[in-house]
Amino acid sequence: MVIVTTIRRDVLTLPAAQLGSDNPLPPLRPLHEVHGIDDRDRDDLPRDMARQVGYGPLRSLLPARVRDGYGREREPREIDTLVIENDRLRATVFPGLGGRVASLVHKPTGRELLYRNPVLQPANFALNGAWFSGGIEWNIGATGHTTLSCAPLHAARVPAPDGGEMLRLWEWERLRDLPFQVDLWLPEGSDFLYVGVRVRNPHERPVPAYWWSNIAVPEKRRVLAPADDAWHFGYERRLRRVPVPSDPLNSPYAADYFYDLPDAQRRWIAALDEHGHGLVQTSTDVLRGRKLFLWGTGGGGRRWQEWLTEPGAGTGGYCEIQAGLARTQLEHVRLDAESEVTWLEAYGPLDAPPVPAEAETRLEAVLPRSAVDEAYAAWKPYADTEPGEILAVGSGWGALEVLRADLKLPGTPFDESTLGEAQAPWLELLRAGSFPEPRRVRPPGETLVAPYWRYMLETAPATPLTEYHLGVAQWHAGDLAQAVRSWERGRELAPSVWPLLRCLAVADREAGHHERAADRYADAFDDLCHERRDDGERWTAATAALGREAIEALLRVHRTADARAVWARLHPETRARGRFRLIEAGLLVAEGRHEEARAVFAAGFEVADLREGAEAIGRLWGRISDEPLPAHYDFRMRPPAP
Repeated sequence: MVIVTTIRRDVLTLPAAQLGSDNPLPPLRPLHEVHGIDDRDRDDLPRDMARQVGYGPLRSLLPARVRDGYGREREPREIDTLVIENDRLRATVFPGLGGRVASLVHKPTGRELLYRNPVLQPANFALNGAWFSGGIEWNIGATGHTTLSCAPLHAARVPAPDGGEMLRLWEWERLRDLPFQVDLWLPEGSDFLYVGVRVRNPHERPVPAYWWSNIAVPEKRRVLAPADDAWHFGYERRLRRVPVPSDPLNSPYAADYFYDLPDAQRRWIAALDEHGHGLVQTSTDVLRGRKLFLWGTGGGGRRWQEWLTEPGAGTGGYCEIQAGLARTQLEHVRLDAESEVTWLEAYGPLDAPPVPAEAETRLEAVLPRSAVDEAYAAWKPYADTEPGEILAVGSGWGALEVLRADLKLPGTPFDESTLGEAQAPWLELLRAGSFPEPRRVRPPGETLVAPYWRYMLETAPATPLTEYHLGVAQWHAGDLAQAVRSWERGRELAPSVWPLLRCLAVADREAGHHERAADRYADAFDDLCHERRDDGERWTAATAALGREAIEALLRVHRTADARAVWARLHPETRARGRFRLIEAGLLVAEGRHEEARAVFAAGFEVADLREGAEAIGRLWGRISDEPLPAHYDFRMRPPAP
């Protein structure tokens, strides 16, 4: 019996760690980017690649916030899902977690085509922190995992080209201020999930754009793509052209292989098991790039694999096959003013010999290239169709931008009903011309930094909170001296001075005035401790974030007693977290108490927000011991320096 394509709500229960509160401190320091290219390699790149590598690199996370409030304590939690299925495929989507396709099951064979993580464990891999592994994710914004990795998207039913239904996901990407949509469509009887994507630039200026669809598949697969050469990039930050290796998954260290597909070549990538069964992804030609990411066979890569899932779950490791707008993820493409870019992807099962030419022949037999182009042509007129039943709600930031600019975005409504507490003061600035002072003392909210919001702050009455937000926007724009002046003006009358002192401390640190930065951090933390009203999430998050920065700044100028005083005033539950156990070990080393620092390691800790590529644990261990770094602390992802 033919089953008509359906879309339904469901709930999935998984062992999951709570996301916790976002870091309330604006991310003012330069972005830590693990994907930068060694300057020695630029001259050897093709001209268009070299141009795009240098175009629009992300300098700041603003206006996004860092998501570092999660831990590693997992317990069963219910996760809202949206399930789209026909008689051949069943796709399970997490609308509240970036629209991730968590599972894609081929019903006739019962095969899971993706790597399906049995837990939900955030880790510090997204541009702004929290990210989790598994499934298909939609990366928009800039090089790296999107800031929307663990954020809700809007979702709704939409008419499909064949008379059925599509699942539409959409949001406003805040790093580049670009609205986008992802339409998931399962034609009746199809073995392939179609995904129509549109990224819009509604502005009167060109914008750097970035997109990579990231597909996690079981690790023991043969990855195939129609290319003889690839651009290899590892954590030693060298980009070089190499022949496609016969078995890259046996490489000892984590690496990216960006396949160099010929211009006229059909775009596809597949991951097949030892029997020739697996997943293939193909697309229209706009989605040019294809990539393999592997963790490597070394201790650090295996440790990361364990870190991201449940040890002993029996799922094995995973690798990632990906598809993007450029040849590599180190590039951004130009999206012209008031324009858009659209394409169609297809995901489905493939049974083929592990040879690229034969796999492509088999792909052409089950899904001709012309059929993908025809599906794209059929989908495109439906991209503007207004959604029907709303199935999930994202953020209110898109609604605020639509109101500000009076934008018309057919197909992706950002309704005023989605405006919430975070947008309320900015809505008042937009409508009344002034930024409201808070009715009660609490950490300041998010700052909008785009030029038009900065101009509105400049013309608003100069209240302390306005000066605070204006300074953040000026700092983001590169006007550092004016930002400092705004913060100093706000400090003179502010009832709450710690947010301004912290901003000034960051400015001092970036300018190399480390003693003054330490003074300001100490004063800011003291003011916060006097001001905090309770042990609620907001104040606890603010205390932890500011305390962490203050201790680092004080230890930099060897003021261990002051750093210890900050440590003592942190909440006990904060001091017990793995990140702060590592900080405690560093503080003990600074105090000359090496045996006690070693005891912290011996007792064990897990730094939940350990950054991808971070080597802080190993460096600290090297200061207290000549022994090899214990394996459970080894997250190194590159070969040792010569």
